[in-house]
Amino acid sequence: MTMIRKFVAGALAVIAGGTVAAVLIQPGSATADKRDREPIVIGHRGASAWRPEHTLLSYETAIGLGADFIEPDLVSTKDHILVARHENEIGGTTDVADHPEFASRRTTKTIDGVAVTGWFTEDFTLAELRTLRAKERIPDLRPESTAFNGLVPIPTFDEVIDLAQRHGVGVYPETKHPTYFDSIGLSLEEPLLATLARHGWRKASDPVFIQSFETANIRDLHKKTKLRLIQLVNGSGAPYDHVAKGDGFTYDQMVTPAGLKDVASYAYGVGVATTRILPVGADGRTVAPTTLVRDAHWAHLDVHTWTVRPENSQLPVDYRRGDPASPVYARATGDVTGYFNKLFDQNIDGVFSDDPGIARAVLGARALH
Repeated sequence: MTMIRKFVAGALAVIAGGTVAAVLIQPGSATADKRDREPIVIGHRGASAWRPEHTLLSYETAIGLGADFIEPDLVSTKDHILVARHENEIGGTTDVADHPEFASRRTTKTIDGVAVTGWFTEDFTLAELRTLRAKERIPDLRPESTAFNGLVPIPTFDEVIDLAQRHGVGVYPETKHPTYFDSIGLSLEEPLLATLARHGWRKASDPVFIQSFETANIRDLHKKTKLRLIQLVNGSGAPYDHVAKGDGFTYDQMVTPAGLKDVASYAYGVGVATTRILPVGADGRTVAPTTLVRDAHWAHLDVHTWTVRPENSQLPVDYRRGDPASPVYARATGDVTGYFNKLFDQNIDGVFSDDPGIARAVLGARALH
């Protein structure tokens, strides 16, 4: 960890109760959380509240805001190079539609049982993808980020690791649609491990977490690597590899005490939707916390939760602020500080955030009390 990150990264302002307090954060220091170590902050797709997601601009911003880890979602190119995109369909995150030379590649595919129309990374070589430029995926919610449209290409996983290692932070890659990519001969796990190994990351103590919503690939990785593995758990539904098998297994079963014990046999922790920890009622307001964090800790699993976003439209109703009649209410910042505090009160071990700076500031304030 760099000197800057040790001594300066936490000098942020926390706005709470109408007061502004400067805080200095010592990463890794104990907080009021009972597991005597500070939760980690994961820059979700970088700092996607501020820059177009899964770009080096976004990852750099996340690092500057104090993220401990940056998260690249990984998909494959036609020539089997891993690149950072949330989905293999890139019509919404690049300017591919403006390239007439690629018009004929627009197609419809079935991805995890869903028909998707657009342009797909696996139909492009890396050299072809590098002629495209990234853009903001949700411009109505994040219009300021459109200022960065067209400036940077899609980054490779190698480039993301290079950036992380230069700045002393970790990486938290997710393999996207592993069953699908296996089906077309572009398995993600082998190049993932090979890329990490080239950069010297092979051990459980290295700053790497590998995550997936599917289970078969994480179980297989458990046999092949000592790197820490995270089983992702959606708020509903089932892992697609189980859907494909038709065995009826669901995420609800995964978070029972028996299910968590099974996960602990192959993974270091679980990455759960925030609603698995702080459910919301029919009115969209949070209700009493579940026992998931306690149950997972009993099974010796860490618990990371996703994703805290600062906009009103992305927060539970009781953490939204401002005038709902305002045309910018949906994208206005709500009481994200209060929501972070409520999550940290549950003794979680890590949080994915679109704005890692707020998460870092909240942790700094908690460390002072």
